[in-house]
Amino acid sequence: MARFLKKREKTRGEIPGTPVFIGTQKTDRVRLQLIEYNSTRLAEHTPENVEELGRWLPVEQTTWLNVDGVHDVDAIHRIAELLKLHPLVLEDIVNTDQRPRVEEYDDCLFLAFKMLSWDETERAVTSEHLSAILKGDLLITFQERPGDVFDPVRERIRKHRGRVRDSSTTYLLYILLDTLADNYTYLVERLGEQIEDLEEDVLGNTDSDVLKRIFAYKGEMNFIRKAVRPVRECAMQLVKLESDLVDPEVDAYWRDLLDIVTQASEAIDTYREMLSDQLGIYHSSVSTRLNDVMRVLTLFAAVFIPLTFVAGVYGTNFPYVPIFQLRYGYFIFWGVLVAITAVTVWFFKRKKWM
Repeated sequence: MARFLKKREKTRGEIPGTPVFIGTQKTDRVRLQLIEYNSTRLAEHTPENVEELGRWLPVEQTTWLNVDGVHDVDAIHRIAELLKLHPLVLEDIVNTDQRPRVEEYDDCLFLAFKMLSWDETERAVTSEHLSAILKGDLLITFQERPGDVFDPVRERIRKHRGRVRDSSTTYLLYILLDTLADNYTYLVERLGEQIEDLEEDVLGNTDSDVLKRIFAYKGEMNFIRKAVRPVRECAMQLVKLESDLVDPEVDAYWRDLLDIVTQASEAIDTYREMLSDQLGIYHSSVSTRLNDVMRVLTLFAAVFIPLTFVAGVYGTNFPYVPIFQLRYGYFIFWGVLVAITAVTVWFFKRKKWM
């Protein structure tokens, strides 16, 4: 299955705004988790279905609703109706191939990002579509499957660490995006260490395994770049955003988010260039080794060509060749061969060809 682009046959001919799930189902059912809090109170709920979710809506304090599983279009549609979301928002939620973006609507702010993680089994980076909707005191996040990088944020909320319990949903959105950006940096650093270690192997090894590793790292870096580069554009958009939907006190934090994403993006470009250089060094090493082999073979050929010529002439069994009648003709023949070899080697060394 292609990693960089998902199949879109289901959307062909559909009316714009029609929710069609694009991607691979990664969980058996939709799971809901609701966290509502303020500076003095915290409550967590796990509604079994959308109908039960309606008991806690509308919210009266800062609330984070997390939805795991976007493959069930009917369930997502009922959640969207309950929250009165725009049809285009619903379409973007179930489209897991959606490019990272920020879109402002009349009553909500929609954001789409990619959550990256390292798969130890596949030894590769995996991507998960993440949608976030900021709607007053309610922040809704949609993920493809349970499990994410936000557990530290949940612990900060539960243990009342930091200022998250005393801040708005805009600040909650910021720390979620900040966690995503930090995870980008972590993955780039992790791969970057392996890429830097590979440089020693490139200089001293021309095995095909080195070439495979270079191309593998290039593929992973390109995959990360596809997810991270648009996020930088989104962060710049958030810095310039002037909307009543977001808390102006968080404006300074958007610039910090932009710095983190920019650093990750620049590191990706640096390692991609490093891999290109390593690939060039590898090909140069292979070419140099091949040239050395050809050089040795050429020298051998140059030495033996005159010897072959003399041996060929000496071996022509004509009865009137005087050298055949000499008693020591055989030894003279070998003396001539040795002399030719010595002169040839002396000439090559004088020319610094060997």
